[in-house]
Amino acid sequence: MEARVVGEQISNPVSPGWALLISDLGVNPSNVLRRAGLPRDLFNGGHKITPEQFFALWRGIEGEVDEPLLLPLQFGKVISLEAFDVPLFAATCSPNLNVAAKRLSQHKKLIGPQRLTVSESDTETVLGFSWPADLAPPWSVAITELVFWVALARLATRSKVYPVRATAPEPPVGAAAAAYREYLGVPIASGPGYAVAFSEEDAARPFLTANDAMWEFFEPELRRRLSELDAETTIAEKVRAALLEMLPAGDGSMAGVARELAMSTRTLQRRLNEEESTFQDVLSDTRESLARHYLSASNMSASEISFLLGYDDPRSFYRAFQAWTGQTPQLVRSAATG
Repeated sequence: MEARVVGEQISNPVSPGWALLISDLGVNPSNVLRRAGLPRDLFNGGHKITPEQFFALWRGIEGEVDEPLLLPLQFGKVISLEAFDVPLFAATCSPNLNVAAKRLSQHKKLIGPQRLTVSESDTETVLGFSWPADLAPPWSVAITELVFWVALARLATRSKVYPVRATAPEPPVGAAAAAYREYLGVPIASGPGYAVAFSEEDAARPFLTANDAMWEFFEPELRRRLSELDAETTIAEKVRAALLEMLPAGDGSMAGVARELAMSTRTLQRRLNEEESTFQDVLSDTRESLARHYLSASNMSASEISFLLGYDDPRSFYRAFQAWTGQTPQLVRSAATG
């Protein structure tokens, strides 16, 4: 649902998942695009929009719903895992809210003017949201960020998680204030910025998201998960299955995979050697397979693909991809879709 900004342009198409999300609100996506003055085929992929156009899209949605002030609550209630979405997939592959928030804070650095800050203490985790002073979003966009994290925590933990507090420079009033308090469990109080805080216990509560709908996006050989493997599976296949779930959450380390497989790194290395393989071989092969799939089956930008493959810097992905294929990601995508 988000996109990376280069100069004034958002560099990747609006996710097709937006059409599903808008429809789930009981709104006609075509009417939204007409109100926003945006291309009628925007949700089919291939278009690039500016932040201002994204805000116009949002205002188009506001214009189609009965109660625009409650739009963030409606979004919170319809968020699901039915359509593949880069940040949502990365978040639900994370072990808990703390990791998911840190992961998405890195993603937001790739996608434009919004920033997410994550502050942990012994008692709570605070998520703060900000935009440049000259690019203020519609009120409901900012409030939706607060609601999204509460909805995500509940969806991923299968628990009725409530934040300990929420703040906004212009909190809702009247009936709208009561509606937000009922959903969040706390009022949105007046504060210098947009923020939502979770208790230490809830921020560390394990994510249980099965995410089966999103996994349908992958080809069969890229769907094999640890829970589906048997005792006869090779250790290399088990490493690959672990990486499929760990890379979107930002962990592609041998130590992390060894923990997932309940063995020491030394044992993992020895067992891979017995199969005439290495951890780096399996990691590179898994990343290459995923990269090729993302390039052929989606409109994701190279930066988003890099993010889901667990690279800290898109340039590292470019170098690795050229080492694997001798080509750029753009050439491989063109060949796959041409």
